[in-house]
Amino acid sequence: MSEHRTIAKRILFPVLFFSLLFTTSSALAQDGKALFKANCAACHNPLKAGTGPALGGVESRWPSKELLYTWIKNWNKAVATGDPYAVKMKDWSPVAMTVFEGAINDKDIDAILAYVETAVKDAQTPTATAGQPVVESDNSLLYGILTLILAVIALILLGVNSNLRKLADDKDGIPSSEPIAFYKNKAYIAMLSLVLFVIAGFFLVRWGIGMGREKDYIPEQPIFYSHKVHAGQNQINCLYCHGGAYEGKHANIPSVNVCMNCHQAIGQYTGSAGPLYREDGTEVNGTEEIAKLYAAAGWDTIAKKYTGAGKPIEWVRIHNLPDHVYFNHSQHTKAGKVQCQTCHGEVTNMDVVSQFSELSMGWCVNCHRESKVDFNDEKGNGNKFYSIYEKFHQEIKEKKRDSVTVNDIGGLECQKCHY
Repeated sequence: MSEHRTIAKRILFPVLFFSLLFTTSSALAQDGKALFKANCAACHNPLKAGTGPALGGVESRWPSKELLYTWIKNWNKAVATGDPYAVKMKDWSPVAMTVFEGAINDKDIDAILAYVETAVKDAQTPTATAGQPVVESDNSLLYGILTLILAVIALILLGVNSNLRKLADDKDGIPSSEPIAFYKNKAYIAMLSLVLFVIAGFFLVRWGIGMGREKDYIPEQPIFYSHKVHAGQNQINCLYCHGGAYEGKHANIPSVNVCMNCHQAIGQYTGSAGPLYREDGTEVNGTEEIAKLYAAAGWDTIAKKYTGAGKPIEWVRIHNLPDHVYFNHSQHTKAGKVQCQTCHGEVTNMDVVSQFSELSMGWCVNCHRESKVDFNDEKGNGNKFYSIYEKFHQEIKEKKRDSVTVNDIGGLECQKCHY
């Protein structure tokens, strides 16, 4: 019997260990798409240049992958190597690349690059219906089923092995006891309980951490509004509609009158930006949505005047922070010079806007740790408020530091956001 247990431990433990590893690998593995959206999408696109260059084929453009790793994590170190391509890329855009050192590792970068190449291939592959959203496949369920099947096969083989061992012992006249069924074996039960406890604990903690977050939240609005058409195709500046985003605490939602400044003359959607689709894939009649705007504004399209029967549009708020969190748009956009896309994603490519960032405390803290403030220099450039930080100015003069982050000026103090 002791031999059976030894054999069971030698065979079952590795099988269950690798089965557990295989099952959780899909959950633990870095999602390249999510990493790209969280860290890269604000400035980069796989297919076309934006604030940063297009990322499609980026590996082939760099002399070595190690240098590419260095550039992505800290472009300053890549430039310091003196590599001509790194020096050339430093001046590609007037906007300096974010330093991700400590925030992402080589495996994360590999996942991002793999997603980029997949996105490029998908874009080059013709779809059945142009404009329809592409449904991405998720193999997690398949992996889980295969792992379960392998575990069952392993248990069956262990049972067969135990019975064969007993038959051999009986033939040789060696006394042996009846093999214990796997569902009665305490070692099997303890091991299975441990595996289930680890898996359940992982998903429970993951669920608890994400509780209350609404990343990718997409409410249905009373009127379909495409940022892709307005901010992308027609290049309407964000501040035209969201005037408070630069100099106020709140970004504000534009009134109906702001919409009517243009739509008094624009009563039809001509399809210049292509077909419009809701999140569920249904096509939108742009002209009918403009008619809803006229009804809200109380605009008579025939008489070309307001009837006075209008009412406010009840837009559904997408980005919302807890009541105990203080956030001021002007501190980030005007003082910090943070681009809108950093938090809201590439809205110029969105028909339906969703919550792009998770807006969690950890997400904000990481940004404060890495973001450099518009520090006042010797020539008087930058935010004059930072002239009071004499210590940092002296350290910059002595070449002890080359920049100052939000963290350095107290950006991680609790009272900054909670008071």
